[in-house]
Amino acid sequence: MKLRRVSGNLKKNKVVLYALSTCGWCKKTKALLTEKGVEYEYIDLDTAKPEDRKEAIDDLKKRSLPLSVPIIIIDDVKVIRGYKPDEFKEVLQY
Repeated sequence: MKLRRVSGNLKKNKVVLYALSTCGWCKKTKALLTEKGVEYEYIDLDTAKPEDRKEAIDDLKKRSLPLSVPIIIIDDVKVIRGYKPDEFKEVLQY
């Protein structure tokens, strides 16, 4: 699946964000990660190409995650659902 990369100074974790381009909480999550200098990749499910959207949804289903956004997956292990700034800070240590 094709992800968009946002560069940042904090690169110690692999951070992937599943989002919608129209979701207010997703926009807040992107803004916070960018503000804190976290490098991350994301996919906006509503604007992705159909094959990328299918691959992203299949990945979420494989992980037994609901199709609700935002979802952040850190280092392919830790999952944070929703906009949770305190949890982001704790896990990403910014």
